[in-house]
Amino acid sequence: MHFPDYTVQQPDLDATRTAYESLHQRLNSATSGADCLPVIADWDRLLCEFKEWSNLTYIRFHQDTQNEDYIAARKTVDEITPKFTDLETSFKQALLDSPFRDEIAAATAPQLFAKWECNTRSFAPVIEDDLAAEAKLESEYTALIASAQIDFDGETMTLSELRQFADDADRDKRESACRANSQWYTDNAPTLDRIYDEQVRLRHGMAQKLGYDKFTELGYQRMTRIGYGPEEVATFREEIRKEVVPLAAELAEMQRQTIGTDSLKFWDNAVYSLKGNPRPLGDHDWMIDRATEMFNAMGHGLDTFFDEVKSRGVMDLKSRKGKAGGGFCEFLHLYKFPFIYANFNGTRGDVDVFTHEVGHAFQSYSSRNQPHSDIVWPTTEACEIHSMGLEFLTWPHMDKFYGEEAADELRRIHLMSSLQFLPYGVSIDHFQHMVYEKPEATPEERNAMWQEIEAMYLPWYQYDDLPAESSGRLWQQKQHIYNCPFYYIDYCLALTGALQFWSKSRTDPSEAMESYAALCKLGGSKPYSGLLESAGLQSPFRNGCLTEIIKDARDFLS
Repeated sequence: MHFPDYTVQQPDLDATRTAYESLHQRLNSATSGADCLPVIADWDRLLCEFKEWSNLTYIRFHQDTQNEDYIAARKTVDEITPKFTDLETSFKQALLDSPFRDEIAAATAPQLFAKWECNTRSFAPVIEDDLAAEAKLESEYTALIASAQIDFDGETMTLSELRQFADDADRDKRESACRANSQWYTDNAPTLDRIYDEQVRLRHGMAQKLGYDKFTELGYQRMTRIGYGPEEVATFREEIRKEVVPLAAELAEMQRQTIGTDSLKFWDNAVYSLKGNPRPLGDHDWMIDRATEMFNAMGHGLDTFFDEVKSRGVMDLKSRKGKAGGGFCEFLHLYKFPFIYANFNGTRGDVDVFTHEVGHAFQSYSSRNQPHSDIVWPTTEACEIHSMGLEFLTWPHMDKFYGEEAADELRRIHLMSSLQFLPYGVSIDHFQHMVYEKPEATPEERNAMWQEIEAMYLPWYQYDDLPAESSGRLWQQKQHIYNCPFYYIDYCLALTGALQFWSKSRTDPSEAMESYAALCKLGGSKPYSGLLESAGLQSPFRNGCLTEIIKDARDFLS
């Protein structure tokens, strides 16, 4: 079915409750693990019906945040999801308590039970209303960002459209665009402060209702962190501070010299070339044609997969008024196919985001036949290896988008910006740990926390008199802080794996692609550590995990 024509009915809550009662009765009557398997299969179908409706509603709302029907549907999802989660969590607990647990795990995947343990630790009926309130706040933030209308250069633009000037060759233009962006966040600071303050206090309250001292503990359960915790993440952040921050500062100085400025201002951070960063040579349709050529050349299933992507119409890549910013990939379990979302604006970010989201899509497609829908995706720190890994594995084909000379420059820029991203990424994570240590902090105190973090990880940032950034409000421009607490470190953890794929591809590109495709097929059947091991990747929690990567990067950039 062509995706624009795809519709899903809202599941009936009363009918779902009745179905769960039957599932519990059948599970209680089971006399062996084999008896439990058809019950679990029927339960998974029930789960997929809800996931399908919820995910499709999420996609439609992002496609048009001003559509009244989509707004109403998203509101309904936000309000009733906790009730479905209650039913789901109760059944997971029954499976965790089953006398046939070991048999079921052996017939499916032990990782399922590890994930379900996190799920049951992060929910109880007592927080149903709080979860609905949290979802409402997240929707409010998304709609606020999408509603931005900024007059710039004779046009009215969204925040996504304004970002096309971040790497413009004209320094005055990119400074003006940066100031327009900063002013919008300054003008909307009271609302942004109020939303986040309510979110922090709400999340802290939920954690206490569930028996945790602070939201950080609950947040790690919600993110299904398996086999590691805040201590290991803190060790990783320290590795970045010691090993990568000095290199990132060196790269910033290289930027300054390249573009010939006395100092590298914040509006220069995305620029690595005096004539501006390379940009794709064509529009949306031209890009899709080049992507087709690229995936046909890469093979390993990417070719046939992308042909089906196009035939199903499961991409929405053009930026427009009312469309939510950012990029994502959702998997539709009954449709048996992923959906790819982005906001093209004519910059190199278009290719980066596109290949990133295709990486997610290819992985979920490759593992769509896992024995349960809960392990089609791995946990998120592993998910991002597939997306960031594909960004690097497509390097040999960048000439198709940029031309040969510009492609060489693009590869250098991609590597430099990836290395500079690591300090920024861990700063977002460290900031959230500080916030939830002191949930009663005022907005001004949170801004001061961010400025402390910046001094630690981002010492080359120079804001001049930008109103939002100079007052410690850069963090408000990162939607993950509002809508996906503790997610952002996953990009950094995964980037260490993606960079290892890059290193492999320099000496043995065929083996790197085979290893990547094999990893995609595993889905979430193994924990993060097991997936790393299966692909021959080193853990980011190991001391010195970045040493060889930095050595290879210096060699490439020298």
